[in-house]
Amino acid sequence: SRRPFSLPRALDINTSSTSFKNNLHHATQNTMKFGTLFLLATTGSGAAFTFNTAARSSRFSTELYGGAKGGATTLDGKQKTVEQVNELLEASEMIFTMPASGLTVKEVSGLRRSLPEGTTMKVVKNKLMARAIEGNKNFENAGSLLKGANMWFFVEEDIGGSLKAIKGFLKESQKGETHPVSAGVIDGDVLDANGVKRVGDLPSKLELYARIAGGINAVPTKLAKATNAVPSKLARAIKLAAETKE
Repeated sequence: SRRPFSLPRALDINTSSTSFKNNLHHATQNTMKFGTLFLLATTGSGAAFTFNTAARSSRFSTELYGGAKGGATTLDGKQKTVEQVNELLEASEMIFTMPASGLTVKEVSGLRRSLPEGTTMKVVKNKLMARAIEGNKNFENAGSLLKGANMWFFVEEDIGGSLKAIKGFLKESQKGETHPVSAGVIDGDVLDANGVKRVGDLPSKLELYARIAGGINAVPTKLAKATNAVPSKLARAIKLAAETKE
């Protein structure tokens, strides 16, 4: 018969010995310390990543809402913003809005440069916008639109040109589905996206003035032609009458 297997004497471990218990205790403590250090290291990395992300988000928000000079954070900055918006509203024929979130500072700058003269684009916090429109009979109803982050467009007269510039930007940036013109206000009336588009399709004041001027200039010419035509028509009528009598 075969002999039963057994560990060599040199490898025979006495688990009940005091030295074994001490070694096991030290090994356990070291393992726990290593795990704690590893956990702290990974947690610290996560916290640093979160902090960096928050810092970038805060920096972008600050730039979008007036820069790092306190344009939207200090009391003086807020008062100046409200005053600026009041001035823009007084000069505007129409205002409309689109979502501001999800746009980079570069994209915002490019869109601003593409707008026609007389149109101002500005990101205004809802509380400040609410203060600015308070008591303004033409735009006070815009209070119903103060939800989320809004990019406001203050249009003095070229509504169609402003909407055309925005349409071009949305096509180029491929943000038509996420950043459409959502609503607007004109003469106290709140318009949805389709209403804003219909107003944009109407001729501007300058175009109307040009059409009216063109119509007025055309009147003397048409009158002269009609006057000159009278003798010819009269002569033909007389000649036709004489031929009939014969």
